[in-house]
Amino acid sequence: MTYWHALLLAIVEGLTEFLPVSSTGHMIIASALLGIPVTPFFKLYLVVIQLGAILSVFAVYWRRFFQSIDFYLKLLVAFLPIVLVGLLFKKHIDALLESVTTVAVMLVVGGVVLLFIDRWFPQKDPNEGGHPVTNPGFKEALMIGLFQCLAVVPGTSRSAATIIGGLTQKLTRQSAAEFAFFLAMPTMAAAAVKDVYDYYKDAKAQGGDLSHLFSAEQLKQLALGNAVAFVVALLAIRLFVGFVAKYGFRAFGIYRIIAGGILLIMLALKLPLNLV
Repeated sequence: MTYWHALLLAIVEGLTEFLPVSSTGHMIIASALLGIPVTPFFKLYLVVIQLGAILSVFAVYWRRFFQSIDFYLKLLVAFLPIVLVGLLFKKHIDALLESVTTVAVMLVVGGVVLLFIDRWFPQKDPNEGGHPVTNPGFKEALMIGLFQCLAVVPGTSRSAATIIGGLTQKLTRQSAAEFAFFLAMPTMAAAAVKDVYDYYKDAKAQGGDLSHLFSAEQLKQLALGNAVAFVVALLAIRLFVGFVAKYGFRAFGIYRIIAGGILLIMLALKLPLNLV
């Protein structure tokens, strides 16, 4: 990886982490187009730079993190299912991270779902006797956490899965999106810690020099990636919440189908993905 690669992947991460289009899927696509070799550090980089993106959630919503202990308990309830799935299927999940085909298929499938999600879960109008849920309870939090488990398949989108989970529990679009943002923090932090530990364990098993687990260049790339992802995600969050509350998810569904369809055509025709 070069610094140019690190910068572009961080921009992609920041733009897509909180959009229902799959940030991991887009980074896998971007890396294939850029011809970045799949190395242990590359896989680690894709996960660790998500820390920068999720810190933007705290920057935007920091007051919400000091409201009550219930807030953290609900996040814990929603977080536990993905922990169990991650521990049980870690090797299978890592293998999928190299599959552009999986990403393409899931982009299309998820896009079709998003085309109809607004119709399936219309927003209730309080003036007409509706009672939209703006603050999920423990049951709703658990269901959202179960939906998040779908996102272990690259291309599904953790944001899309958790938002759809929130909509099934009658949350408003904005509340579902915001809870998805909050849930990203423990989920991605845990994923980053686990991946760093696995990276360390593998290096130790191979007899590497653990005093220099990362080269100076790799540390600089991680710092650059997190900083860029933070700034870009900060802007993306502010734009996304307003857009989805007003217009819904149809536009994201169309985008996913087009992007996934183009990839599937390229793969079917055996066209080279490496454009650089």
